[in-house]
Amino acid sequence: MNLFRLFNTVKYLRPVQVYSRVWFRLYRPIPDLRAAPGLRVVAGSWEVPLEKPESLLSLWRFRFLNEEHECVFPGDWNREGLNKLWLYNLHYFDCLSAGGRREPLVEMVDRWVVDNPPGYGNGWEPYPLSLRIVNWIKWSLAGNVLSGEALQSLAIQVRYLRKRLEYHLLGNHLFANGKALVFAGLFFVGAEADAWLEKGLSILRHEIPEQVLADGGHFERSPMYHSIIFEDMLDLINLCRAYGREVPDLWITVIGKMGRWLQVMSHPDGDIALFNDAALGIAAKPEKLFDYLERVTGEVVENDGGRCFALASSGYYVMAPGSGDRLLVDCGEIGPDYLPGHAHCDTLSFELSLAWRRVVVDSGCGIYVDGRERQYNRGNIGHNTVTVDGLNQSEIWGAHRCARRARPVSAELMDEGGCLEFKGSHDGYRRLSGDLLHNREIVWSDDLITVCDVIEGAGCHTLSGRLHLHPELSVFVKDGQVIVTVADGCKVVIETLSGLDLQVEKGWYSPEFGKFIECPVVTWSGHDLQLPFIGGFKLLVKVELFS
Repeated sequence: MNLFRLFNTVKYLRPVQVYSRVWFRLYRPIPDLRAAPGLRVVAGSWEVPLEKPESLLSLWRFRFLNEEHECVFPGDWNREGLNKLWLYNLHYFDCLSAGGRREPLVEMVDRWVVDNPPGYGNGWEPYPLSLRIVNWIKWSLAGNVLSGEALQSLAIQVRYLRKRLEYHLLGNHLFANGKALVFAGLFFVGAEADAWLEKGLSILRHEIPEQVLADGGHFERSPMYHSIIFEDMLDLINLCRAYGREVPDLWITVIGKMGRWLQVMSHPDGDIALFNDAALGIAAKPEKLFDYLERVTGEVVENDGGRCFALASSGYYVMAPGSGDRLLVDCGEIGPDYLPGHAHCDTLSFELSLAWRRVVVDSGCGIYVDGRERQYNRGNIGHNTVTVDGLNQSEIWGAHRCARRARPVSAELMDEGGCLEFKGSHDGYRRLSGDLLHNREIVWSDDLITVCDVIEGAGCHTLSGRLHLHPELSVFVKDGQVIVTVADGCKVVIETLSGLDLQVEKGWYSPEFGKFIECPVVTWSGHDLQLPFIGGFKLLVKVELFS
């Protein structure tokens, strides 16, 4: 065991995470099998929430994370050898919100109760518990009838969750726990339900101001998790209005900021950027979330036509010189110090869309299981940044761990004289000899994008830079240039700023869980380079020049 790395990982944890982890491992609550409380009367209108993707392909055959499996026997709910995240999805019951036929769903709910005795298996872990509690209640509010056995199980599940809150993890997990308690507290009636409601609201009162930053971004810096929490907030507002309960002012203020943040962090194709742990197909698309926002609150998220956006609290900087063009840069903290589980080595990395198509892409997130693919997605190798001496800028390890981490030193975004300019730096390589600092300047002027990297410090080091290109683009090398066909009449010519030769290697693009698509990666590299060093890429956008 690397004790130094372990120390630099755990030293950031909050005390509550440490003693809660010990308690969580040692304490196993006895399920409370008392009769369920009565149901509260719905006093207002329940707005139809967002539909989930269809995951129930046929009776007892499911598709999650681009994998298909059957759940035929009782033991299949916890089948060994299957991805734990896949099994979690099986227990979430998102299929209740997918618009499928009612009959198999009724059977599925009742079968879950029989096959999953209280306290046993993946389905009784707090996160799937939280999501399933909400999904069952949503399904009931949509006009479906939960059987007496299902209602009894639901109450047992809520009681069990109340004793298994995820204070050892915090973040989006604790948020989901709090949401579930609020849902259960308003769905059921009586003193016990009121206690669930108060505990859930107490969690949210503390977590919302901490988890939603001043610019509206979620503090784990993942556009995917931001979208999930955004939908959670909309569900909570929807629920309060359905039961005639006043919506806290904080929720209304926060939800507007979150919508504007999501609009800025979306590409012209209408979907999210893939910084940190982010993949398409997990959270609802931005346009669906904006529609839900308008239906629940009346608020409309509109594109204000701006050319640049500095989301300084979350550390994202966005250039948008045209409606179909967008460049997004990450120059923020990797996430909360005590919760870096979804962090990637993407400080000063960027994504680029031109002519409504993604051109320079992040490698995305294809899996949560540790291994070669996970380390590619999380490490420098999977991002469009500079690597020094073959080391990651932040010491990511395992599936969700991080020891020493890169910190942003400076960041600014300017729009002057029609020229968009970003300047930023991080200190992730100061742990190496020579007191290194990575500075990056990106200038977008008309049809030219210049990405200039300056590595300050002393001594000789091995340096390399990478640009992941979308796998659907045509790429070839000619006379030391890399020529990329973006669309009919639009090509990008990539050159190096350092004089080092450009190469095109094979990399991986994971826009969704379970997908690892081969993609071209433009690289430059040099050994024993004397610092300070200046390098980078020049991208010349040529329209109708190669027709």
